[in-house]
Amino acid sequence: QVQLVESGGGLVQAGGSLRLSCAASGLTFTRYTMGWFRQAPGKEREFVVATRSSDGSTYYVDSVEGRFTISRDNAKNTVYLHMNSLKTEETAVYYCAASDSIYYWRDASYKYWGQGTQVTVAS
Repeated sequence: QVQLVESGGGLVQAGGSLRLSCAASGLTFTRYTMGWFRQAPGKEREFVVATRSSDGSTYYVDSVEGRFTISRDNAKNTVYLHMNSLKTEETAVYYCAASDSIYYWRDASYKYWGQGTQVTVAS
């Protein structure tokens, strides 16, 4: 049984930082591209960032480039999302997901999902 468990969400002031973690189990972690998505209230879920295991490539949505950093520890089956300079509009539920597809930006390409962790950025 595959499980992705996110943690690290919470309340932070605008301009602050958070680190999200996603611990994976029940899958061969190194075979999967790991991604982070987010869904704000009343909005569709959107791609944020992904990291491909095969070559370490990372892909960021433009709005977070330079502020967010994804990393993965294959020995711990864990992927992290370091978020700096957070903005109020980035308040959302953040989801970790695993994909074996090349289409890392499409949520339909992700086979497994975590339950999400709430990030609230206060002004």
